Amino acid sequence: MSSFLEIKNLTVRLQTGTPILRSVSLNVTAGQVHGLVGESGAGKSMIGKAVLGTLPRALQVTSGEIWLDGVNLSTLSAGERRKTIGAKAALIPQDPLTALNPSKRIGPQITRRLIDILGWRKADAEGRAIELLGEVHIPDPARVMQSYPHELSGGMRQRILIASAFAAEPKLIIADEPTTALDVTVQKQILRLIAEMQQRHNTALLFVTHDLGVVSKVCDTLSVLYAGKVVEDARMRRFFTRPIHPYSAALLAATPTYTDPTGSLTPVSQDVIEATEQEVRDHDVRAGR
Repeated sequence: MSSFLEIKNLTVRLQTGTPILRSVSLNVTAGQVHGLVGESGAGKSMIGKAVLGTLPRALQVTSGEIWLDGVNLSTLSAGERRKTIGAKAALIPQDPLTALNPSKRIGPQITRRLIDILGWRKADAEGRAIELLGEVHIPDPARVMQSYPHELSGGMRQRILIASAFAAEPKLIIADEPTTALDVTVQKQILRLIAEMQQRHNTALLFVTHDLGVVSKVCDTLSVLYAGKVVEDARMRRFFTRPIHPYSAALLAATPTYTDPTGSLTPVSQDVIEATEQEVRDHDVRAGR
């Protein structure tokens, strides 16, 4: 099956030349969930921002290619790129309270993308929004359309962001730690809902998280990042039974399990960190940094 999202040797640097992403390559096909795992600052979210064209101004793509549905985004003008991404990809952000505009009702925040980017009529867009709110199990969608974000719970706000992401039937969803701001009970509901929507719409999903427990529940494949470099790519079953990279094995050893919740955890050793950092430095030398 051909990849809907293909990233080839992507390098992103600060204006000072410091690399943030180091020759990152990965593929996501339709209907597949690919996890991006690593510590805070590893570069997981930057991959999603690079795909969506929302990197901070201080960062720039210095090499590599991003292909979306067979189109090389780097060959497009800024306007063509925005239009292509707007039609084919969407984001489920981390914090629903900051992602939603507190001064606007929910309805226009869901329909804006349909109207502005895809040219839908307002009535059709509102009908689609109500339908989607029903899909994400929000009771009384018509009432919620008229609500403001502060009038809703955190779980409902996150469901609204999920509905908004799927509104235009994108072929790629990037979920950037979508359960971090939620309590554990709501997290389970949201993960189940994302999986349900992804399977229903046969969407390619890039799932950014630092939680290996979440990855084991929702992903088919994953990439492990350290300091902006992919140190391991794997299918889920193989990764959890036979990790190849020492850093991956160390992360698994440091993760609590449901089968032994009282067992002691093994911190990532300094030897593993130093060896992985040396691997990153060696990569930078080969890349001319």
